[in-house]
Amino acid sequence: MQTKQQKKEEESLIFGLRPIIEAVKAGKEIDKLFVQSGLKGELISEMMGLLKQHNVAFQYVPLEKLNRLTTKNHQGAAGYISSITYKKIKNILPEIITKKAPLLLILDRITDVRNFGAISRTAECSGVDAIIIPAHGAAQVNADAIKTSAGALHKISVCREDNLKNVIDFLKECGVQIVACTEKASDYYFQIDFTVPTAIIMGSEEDGILNEYLQKSDAKVKIPLMGKIASLNVSVAAGIILYEAVSQRMIN
Repeated sequence: MQTKQQKKEEESLIFGLRPIIEAVKAGKEIDKLFVQSGLKGELISEMMGLLKQHNVAFQYVPLEKLNRLTTKNHQGAAGYISSITYKKIKNILPEIITKKAPLLLILDRITDVRNFGAISRTAECSGVDAIIIPAHGAAQVNADAIKTSAGALHKISVCREDNLKNVIDFLKECGVQIVACTEKASDYYFQIDFTVPTAIIMGSEEDGILNEYLQKSDAKVKIPLMGKIASLNVSVAAGIILYEAVSQRMIN
């Protein structure tokens, strides 16, 4: 018997060249898309052109990967329709700035769905205005992520961006300070002023924040660790940093 999770994922699964083409034309958000390596033909060319035109991220995979997703006739392409509608930070930041000092959260390659969901829940509870994720290498926003977020992913703006480096440059141009949470920092998180417009970067579970993002950060902060374990779970670390921002903003 199928679990509720499996049923929801099956319902969001889309496969076949023509169905994917029509979904993209209809403006559907494609969360993950897998395309068989080496495919040729008019229909695949049409689909690839549309994917490029609409900036839909996809990944080339072997046939075996697609066969694991579905036993039906997928024609070499399958993926998932997103459960949420993504936004672009350039479109929503101007409105946020007119009302308050923005508090943004940039997630650099967070791949664990449950970590992503837990972070999203904390972000919504702490008043984060938008979560920014990369188009490639991030956790799928699926039913499991939404469940773990306690529905927060339906309430908070999620911006899926093709180039986080360009996003960071844009935010800095808009007067938003970039604070990177990293073990490589010398300052502690409570030494930073979070009352000003701020974007906090949390790094991947495997290797933290990419160096190119660290170099662009205005501040690098760490959380003191008093025990023998060398690091915190990223969702726990995000909660600590975000609620420091909440504390400072409530006092001020």
